[in-house]
Amino acid sequence: MNAPMPSTIKLDLSGLINAIIQATAEDSLSNPLNTADWNLLSAYIQPMTLAAGQTLFMQGASERTLYFVESGSLSVHYEDEKERLRLAIVTAGSVVGEGAFFSHRPRSATVQATAPCKLWSLTAMRFTELSNRQPAIALHLAMAVGAVIAKRMGNRRRRIATT
Repeated sequence: MNAPMPSTIKLDLSGLINAIIQATAEDSLSNPLNTADWNLLSAYIQPMTLAAGQTLFMQGASERTLYFVESGSLSVHYEDEKERLRLAIVTAGSVVGEGAFFSHRPRSATVQATAPCKLWSLTAMRFTELSNRQPAIALHLAMAVGAVIAKRMGNRRRRIATT
C-alpha cells in the first residue's frame, strides 16, 4: 500500500522548495515533485541547522545520509597528509552527500558550513521506507539527485566533489 507514514508534526518545506526553484548554480537540484509529493516527503526528512564553520561530515565517514540545502553554503574539501584542497562550494537548492548515499562507500570529502545553513536530511533507511511506501516519489527524487551527480561528473573541476 502507498499510505503515508503518520506524522504528528507537519514540516514546512516551502523554504527548501523555493531554494530549489530559485537556484541558479550549474549543479542545482531540479524540482522533481509537486506540492502533494513534497508534503508526503516531509514525513521522511528532518530539518537541521549548521553554524558557520561547523562540519557536516568528515572524509572517510561511513554514514549514508543525503542532505538538501535550503539556505547557506557548504565547502567540500579533500584532505591528504600534505594539504586541504577545496573541491566545491555547494549552495542553496542543491544536495550534498549524494555519493555515499548511492554508492554505499565512505565519504570522499569533508563538508563544512561556510555560512549558517539550514539543511534537510534523508537517511538511507528512511529512503528505503519512502521507496516501499511512495515508490513514484522515491524514483523522482532519485532521478533528480542522479542528475546532480551527472552534472558534477560532467564538470571536470567538480567531478571529484561528489560526496
